Amino acid sequence: MTTFHETWAEWLEANRAMWDERVPIHAASEYYDQDAFRKGKDEIRDFEAAEVGDVTGKRLLHLQCHMGQDTLSWARRGAAKVVGLDFSEAAIEVARGLAAEVGIGPDRAEFVVSDVYEAASAVPDPDYDIVYTGIGALDWLPDVRRWAEVAASLVAPGGFLYLSEFHPVTHVLGWGEDRTIEYDYFDASPQVTDEPGTYTDFKAETVNNLSFERLHTLGDIVSAIAAAGLRVEFLHEFDMTMFQRYAGLERGEDGCYRAPKGQPRLPLMFSLKASRAA
Repeated sequence: MTTFHETWAEWLEANRAMWDERVPIHAASEYYDQDAFRKGKDEIRDFEAAEVGDVTGKRLLHLQCHMGQDTLSWARRGAAKVVGLDFSEAAIEVARGLAAEVGIGPDRAEFVVSDVYEAASAVPDPDYDIVYTGIGALDWLPDVRRWAEVAASLVAPGGFLYLSEFHPVTHVLGWGEDRTIEYDYFDASPQVTDEPGTYTDFKAETVNNLSFERLHTLGDIVSAIAAAGLRVEFLHEFDMTMFQRYAGLERGEDGCYRAPKGQPRLPLMFSLKASRAA
């Protein structure tokens, strides 16, 4: 019988090699636009800012932070201390460099290399006012229940977990304009990909292309967080996404992509807030 640890060890090795190779491509890309970030660009989406609220004086932990631009944006918004965690050492090196370049010192922004399942023993503090997970994180994990247990354990009394993600239903649809159902929403088996390129440059010539993902249903995610002892305060679904997930989506003035006016809409993203009692 394959155990969680055996499964995750295989996923971890392949996925980390894949992400490590793509970090310099992402750092140089127009998608991440690090020059604009250095000049003050805020990476936090409007709906996230509204739902998380004022972070002034708060301690915030960002799980699976990639290159740290969202993490540092929370620091710019007034967080007393932000901690970013990611399993890619290459990504964390970029994050630390960005922090230094924009003048946010290690007393206010700290970045840690760790597997997210080991976060509790890797981060500098036992708990945080806000535990944040940004867009495109959960699909890379084999076990969402274990993730929820780790994330919940790091929420301080009176604090909360905030999650913004691509909606799971988007993963069952093909990439064509007609948005036909091509994949099984309830299929929990690993989705294995072995193709070059990355979402910032589909034509990039890459070597480490093997990766593992898993579709976690919305029910799985919400139930895992509730079972971990947090109180779900809201679950919001959105008709927009951050990139052209399907050929028929149109980019609006806010930079988000939606179905053309008059066409039936699907949930493309969701957000969730879950708190721990004071």
